Amino acid sequence: MRPRGPGAPRKEEMSKVAESMNAENSSENQEERQPEMDSKYRLIIVAAQRSKQLQRGARPRVEMDTQRHKPTRVALEEVQRGKVGFSIIEKE
Repeated sequence: MRPRGPGAPRKEEMSKVAESMNAENSSENQEERQPEMDSKYRLIIVAAQRSKQLQRGARPRVEMDTQRHKPTRVALEEVQRGKVGFSIIEKE
């Protein structure tokens, strides 16, 4: 197993991020509560979870030609534009 960098999320955090992505929130509340993307690792984890949702039939939240762009690219663009909500839940 490869060592994680200081900003890499733990397995427990990754599952909690996925759970929070599935929760339905209004777009206003989502923008207020959404934390800043603190590491490139978290960006990739959130985009990967969203890509899976897109592959399973979720509708894209950004205007992109889905025939020309793969779900991974669409998901990454959504996360970078702040269209995908997530929260960081600290383990007690």
